[in-house]
Amino acid sequence: MSSEPPPPPQPPTHQASVGLLDTQRVRDRSPSPLRGNVVPSPLPTRRTRTFSATVRASQGPVYRGVCKCFCRSKGHGFITPADGGPDIFLHISDVEGEYVPMEGDEVTYKMCSIPPKNEKLQAVEVVITHLAPGTKHETWSGHVVSS
Repeated sequence: MSSEPPPPPQPPTHQASVGLLDTQRVRDRSPSPLRGNVVPSPLPTRRTRTFSATVRASQGPVYRGVCKCFCRSKGHGFITPADGGPDIFLHISDVEGEYVPMEGDEVTYKMCSIPPKNEKLQAVEVVITHLAPGTKHETWSGHVVSS
């Protein structure tokens, strides 16, 4: 009998276990609506608005205002009412006509409440009445027109 201690354990030498230690495994992921900044919108668009809300909005009065800002890539913007008050939300699906709204455009619109609490308002049936002078406007098809 020898009094020497047993040799230390050796790491595994076959390829499968060595490869797992050196590199991370790539997981196949299912497509998620939250991945890639594609967040489902809680705001009612023209397609998701109920029929009764559409009828109520179309029977309401026509308001005037000025486009405060609009981002085509984000799909929304805000209108400053002509009579003052808080800015009104504007969704891309509610813009009528051939031009993309730009800052300073005069618009007419009707209003619809935003569920679930119905505390805030959204502009619907938005029509550009006067293009802002001295700006380049883009059509929905991508053509640029000087005003």
